[in-house]
Amino acid sequence: MNAEAKCPVMHGGNTTTSMANMGWWPESLNLEILSQHDRKTNPMGPDFDYREELKKLDVEALKADMHALMTDSQDWWPADWGHYGGLMIRMSWHAAGSYRIADGRGGGGTGNQRFAPLNSWPDNVSLDKARRLLWPIKKKYGNKVSWADLIVMAGTIAYESMGLKTFGFGFGREDIWHPELDIYWGAEKEWLGKDRYASADDETSLENPLAAVQMGLIYVNPEGVDGKPDPLKTAQAVRETFARMAMNDEETVALTAGGHTVGKCHGNGDASLLGPDPEGAPVEQQGFGWANPKGKGKGRDTVTSGIEGAWTTNPTVFDNGYFYLLFNYDWELKKSPAGANQWEPIAIKEEDKPVDVEDPSIRYNPIMTDADMAMVKDPVYRAISERFYNDPDYFREVFARAWFKLTHRDMGPKVRYFGPDVPAEDLIWQDPVPAGSTGYNVEAVKAKIAASGLSIADMVSTAWDSARTYRQSDMRGGANGARIRLTPQKDWEGNEPARLAMVLPVLEQIAAETGASMADVIVLAGNVAVEQATRAAGYDIAVPFSPGRGDATDEQTDADSFEPLEPIHDGFRNWQKKDYVVRPAELLLDRAQLMGLTAPEMTVLIGGLRALGANYGGSKHGVLTGREGSLTSDFFVNLTDMANSWHPVGGGVFEIRDRKTGAVKWTATEVDLTFGSNSILRAYAEVYAQDDNQEKFVKDFVAAWTKVMNADRFDAI
Repeated sequence: MNAEAKCPVMHGGNTTTSMANMGWWPESLNLEILSQHDRKTNPMGPDFDYREELKKLDVEALKADMHALMTDSQDWWPADWGHYGGLMIRMSWHAAGSYRIADGRGGGGTGNQRFAPLNSWPDNVSLDKARRLLWPIKKKYGNKVSWADLIVMAGTIAYESMGLKTFGFGFGREDIWHPELDIYWGAEKEWLGKDRYASADDETSLENPLAAVQMGLIYVNPEGVDGKPDPLKTAQAVRETFARMAMNDEETVALTAGGHTVGKCHGNGDASLLGPDPEGAPVEQQGFGWANPKGKGKGRDTVTSGIEGAWTTNPTVFDNGYFYLLFNYDWELKKSPAGANQWEPIAIKEEDKPVDVEDPSIRYNPIMTDADMAMVKDPVYRAISERFYNDPDYFREVFARAWFKLTHRDMGPKVRYFGPDVPAEDLIWQDPVPAGSTGYNVEAVKAKIAASGLSIADMVSTAWDSARTYRQSDMRGGANGARIRLTPQKDWEGNEPARLAMVLPVLEQIAAETGASMADVIVLAGNVAVEQATRAAGYDIAVPFSPGRGDATDEQTDADSFEPLEPIHDGFRNWQKKDYVVRPAELLLDRAQLMGLTAPEMTVLIGGLRALGANYGGSKHGVLTGREGSLTSDFFVNLTDMANSWHPVGGGVFEIRDRKTGAVKWTATEVDLTFGSNSILRAYAEVYAQDDNQEKFVKDFVAAWTKVMNADRFDAI
């Protein structure tokens, strides 16, 4: 018997190869996304409070150390021209730039660049070195600054170090402690594959929720669409991908120019010779990847994108050199030493050439990528570029604001920001909400709601629809602000506009009479309904409530940016806008994860909302009870009752029949039956179906309901 056979540990059992266990059942519902940030992976313990740690941080000392780092070149990875600014900006940018507005996932808010797959994306070559350069500072300040904050802050400090007056910076990003492997980055099976367009000729046909054009890229291919230089076609790709990251045309040009005003591309060698990425590298490399066997593998021998050269004459100074070179020279296609397509100027003056990163006596041509050429070839981008070129101060201001937006877009409301450099200005993309009143009589409001004549289903559905927009991915949406009464939310199909038009005026009158905000009254109405339903079920349990939500105005609402939050499905209310390729149960998991729910919380909410009759349009699918409006566990009791049988009847609908007589007792959807068919969800369902767990069901529902209603109460932190 060989040594491997004698080993008592299953071969591959502690590596990703063990995932093959579930490979036997490829269609099985994977609930791991609901355990994505289990506390068991967090070494800080349940009592750790990052915001309290931030209060101990000497921000000025940290900034001084960060500034010193920029020019304190390390022998093991020396800085280009003695300044790490370009590298640090790229690290921060590629962390924040993975954000996409469709589902709010990605971004720099969690420090996820430390883990796979992002730490090993082809577009992130050498950023392992940037993070390691930050380690002495992280080690020094410890728990008082997260990796997430440090990674994003590095780019802002780099810009300041190179002469830009930045717009500000906010701390407050909490670290995660394991990979977000359940984020969908694309279906491709190889790096830089491209299989995400419905039409190869239509850049807007990029698959949702994706924003980057290829697997392993942050934005677009710098050599051109599919690696083929064509600035006008590249402009289309740039416009689409930046829009999916919440940027307009002016912000896009500012970010492209400002990002390429400093630093350089690296392609002085054959990228195919680089060793494995960090996640696949051998242990002796200690987390480093992409080892270069040729030359020094650093300095002028660095290989990342394959394109080689700096964009500007002075790549360690934030100036207007980017536009100066673009507009004052003609550009032609060339090949880098690595064989990549890049644009170089014709007949450039010697003094306009940037110097070598190691030897200032040597000068090379500057370069432009296909995306850079798009800034002057696309007519809309060109007009913006011309304004920036002719008004450098305006360019600096727009870029500083766009950089701040890029690096803070996924942090949610401004109240979550921390530190002395948080700008005082309220920005529309921060979804501002004014403070609400806390001085009104809550019990008096509840009494008026109870006497209003609104049904339990109407009150529950309105409160749920207001709160369910919350996304923990970028902390947007939620009940605070009561934007369900504003455009576009009041007109969303999933919010039942006709029902809203009946319910909201009743609640608005109560708000006007009591001094409470509409946001509070909407949530209180849902709470009143839940309390009525608990009493009808034989229990007297108060639903916790905290006043103080505010009411946003139309002027405080960027209506266009809320379109991606429109629900196209909601398994909790047994509704989806149309049939999708993705199964209804998978859609339910996605929404539950965005709302920050665990699998048990998702389960109890489904059962409770069915009992409350909160289905979309009053549908009876899944309402497995004769006591609708009472908060009973009948959904679980009858779903697991073996006196019943289950039969598909088409259109995603099933009949639940009496096993003996064949009589139809109820109808249900795939979402409903999943809680009896999936082994994990059935285990939860059986808990609530037990005779001794009826009170537990009610208490667990109230707790989960309260969590949903309060998910966006950042004003209380």
